[in-house]
Amino acid sequence: MPKKSTVEEARLILELYNLRREPEMRKARQWWLTTFWPTCADDFMKVAMDFGSQENNWLRQVGSYWGIATTFVLNGIISETLFFEPAFCGELYFMFAKVRPFLKEIREKAKNPDVFLLSERAIYGSELGRAQFEKVEARVNMLRPRRGA
Repeated sequence: MPKKSTVEEARLILELYNLRREPEMRKARQWWLTTFWPTCADDFMKVAMDFGSQENNWLRQVGSYWGIATTFVLNGIISETLFFEPAFCGELYFMFAKVRPFLKEIREKAKNPDVFLLSERAIYGSELGRAQFEKVEARVNMLRPRRGA
């Protein structure tokens, strides 16, 4: 049976939510949601290697945010039940679904086996996370041909 969430965990979830409301973070999240539709590892690497560009900043900002957030669930600071609610981390699923098909190649090209590793461990290490991710990944895969062209 999953651990019962605490009031302190709920406060941390709300603080994480508040961080997402910061104006630049909103722009970064919007870019990930609507504009950034990589169709291959090279699409991702083009942005990842364009240091100083707005898109590179947004790529790293959102990726880092979710990397930090997933450490909380991986280390038992926030319960899986609370963390993996789609209302809180649906964006994590959406972002990860966009890169998962070429994640191995991204890691090889970046020479960094840890790219998106925390997100991957959190999602696949949880039955609840996997189940929710599968639903979102199906929608992303349906949208990908229309958006990534």
